[in-house]
Amino acid sequence: MISRLVPSHIAAIDPYPPGKPIEELERELGIKDSIKLASNENPLGPSPKAVAAVQEKLDGLHRYPDGSGYYLRRRIAEKLGVPMEAVVIGNGSNEILELVIRTFVRPGLEVIIPNPSFLVYRLAVQTVGGTVVSVPLKDFTIDLDGVLRAVTDRTRLIFINNPNNPTGTVLPKTAFTDFFRALPADVVVVIDEAYIEFAPSGSTFDGLDFVSAQGPWVVTARTFSKAYGLAGLRVGYGVMDPAVAAFLHRVRQPFNVSTLAQAAALAALDDDDFLERSRRVVREGLEYLYRGLDALGVDYLPTHTNFFLIAVPVDAKKIYEAMLREGVILRAMNAYGLDRHIRVNVGLPEENERFLKAFAKVLEQFT
Repeated sequence: MISRLVPSHIAAIDPYPPGKPIEELERELGIKDSIKLASNENPLGPSPKAVAAVQEKLDGLHRYPDGSGYYLRRRIAEKLGVPMEAVVIGNGSNEILELVIRTFVRPGLEVIIPNPSFLVYRLAVQTVGGTVVSVPLKDFTIDLDGVLRAVTDRTRLIFINNPNNPTGTVLPKTAFTDFFRALPADVVVVIDEAYIEFAPSGSTFDGLDFVSAQGPWVVTARTFSKAYGLAGLRVGYGVMDPAVAAFLHRVRQPFNVSTLAQAAALAALDDDDFLERSRRVVREGLEYLYRGLDALGVDYLPTHTNFFLIAVPVDAKKIYEAMLREGVILRAMNAYGLDRHIRVNVGLPEENERFLKAFAKVLEQFT
């Protein structure tokens, strides 16, 4: 049997639960014109400047990408005010997370992960045989005191998702600063800021402020998938001490970010008008959705991102399936241990309206 050839820590992994393509769901259910509010994507689509940049590069697809990501890394460094040597680009910010794990974790070492948080952390740690130490959230927010209590001499990494997925909550700067100063110097703190562009100014801390601070090593991870609308191209980056970056480059695959992804990200990075429009659509969409849910008497968790959690009266999978039949795709949170919650991202105004109408109809079936 093939299972005899597979290491036990690989065999024990529960794969990440991907959603089906919209076209396949529509075919199975016999519906048309469905809307997807399940993956925290940008409802505006990609930056127009990014699309134009991709089109300009199409004739060069027979050439390998720039393996160093020189121009993208240089522009990120200029934009953020960090050394170019501190920037590592990846196939989505997921790859940055995986590179850190592959660089620093081995069997017998521990990785502290708040729970629930981004599912990929656990999966990536399991692939290298590391030990996951799960720390429950407190009031839907990362419990920094609980994380500190979980640190041992075997702790190698700590993941902090800020804003946290799936709860949309953030950590106050003062609380995180105190937490950071209390940590031992020989751990690596990974601050995943995939949604940081949506967090209101002053609502939380900036992970970049801690990259060069005295204390534990820090890696910040960011993405072009969300606010910049480039999820389909898979491009992200990490900022860290150049000494840490040098080790990540040792395990990074050559040509890990495609030519089109690099071109699109470079253009999107300077499309400030599109970024502000994305923020405005999310901000106005949340206000509309909150009002609609208040009118329905439904509890929800206010968010600092482009998605939020909604409490439901029955198992979330039942709501998910019923909403599918209405042509609305959202995410049931059972895989995160939140069996009575769904997660919905902000859509275009007409999509938000359609969600509320469908949700009100579905709730009538279960109340």
